[in-house]
Amino acid sequence: MFEGFEQRRVDTGETEINLVVGGNGPPLLLLHGYPQTHTMWHKVAPRLAAEFTVVAADLRGYGDSGKPTGDPEHFNYSKRAMARDQAEAMRSLGFASFFLAGHDRGARVSHRLTKDFPDRVMKLATLDIIPTHRMFQIVNKDMALNTYHWFFLSQPFDFPERVIGGDAEHFIRHSFQRGPNWETIFPAEALEEYVRCSTDPATIHAICEDYRAGASIDLAHDEEDFETKVSCPHLALWSDRGYVGRTQDVLSVWRDYSTNVRGKSMPSGHYIAEELPEETYEELRSFFLE
Repeated sequence: MFEGFEQRRVDTGETEINLVVGGNGPPLLLLHGYPQTHTMWHKVAPRLAAEFTVVAADLRGYGDSGKPTGDPEHFNYSKRAMARDQAEAMRSLGFASFFLAGHDRGARVSHRLTKDFPDRVMKLATLDIIPTHRMFQIVNKDMALNTYHWFFLSQPFDFPERVIGGDAEHFIRHSFQRGPNWETIFPAEALEEYVRCSTDPATIHAICEDYRAGASIDLAHDEEDFETKVSCPHLALWSDRGYVGRTQDVLSVWRDYSTNVRGKSMPSGHYIAEELPEETYEELRSFFLE
């Protein structure tokens, strides 16, 4: 699905990151969300590769990247550890600094990467999130019902792993088949790739650890350096039908965390890059090239 791209595995010293790289121009790292892989960028990355050197990577624990076992403090799946993977992968590819775009969990990793490695990220784009720190401050009935997986996946080991393992394929497919036109949004090849990767027991464990970290050690890290804002140019895009877009003033929220942010609502569901590939391409291209 990435014609002209080269697949590589990069040893970061802590794990291995699976990625594809292609194109010419300034480097641009693309990070995916849950329960996806780098494949989520297949409608956008080839077009961006005309003007950027595009790197689309699997987060640790996801896709074909390494899957460390979780630890009691959940540090192995903290956004700090996951961000360090991607910074090291880009360094190994020869990129001292780069543009960065992330969706969903990948946007949370991107937020942390930009804070921990401010000299490495030239510009940041986040798709359909507000910071984790703020999400846990706005918990109510509607948030719990619309984003129930935050609270299910973060339950102690190994309850969610066992439940999901009872019918992992149904659980993963349900994530993509809830909305209208899902067969058009997610071509069979992409959906099969998500199912292949996310039904692996090691990936199921990693996903749960990602969410456990989000409800624990990530919040501690966010509290420790709350006063350190994202200072590079920041583009925030969000779904007008998703929970965040319907209930939050997204730009107002981000201004508490980012000093130079602008953005817009997108007429889509959560999976912006797959639902609106042309619009996503145009927004990213114009932002990173201006």
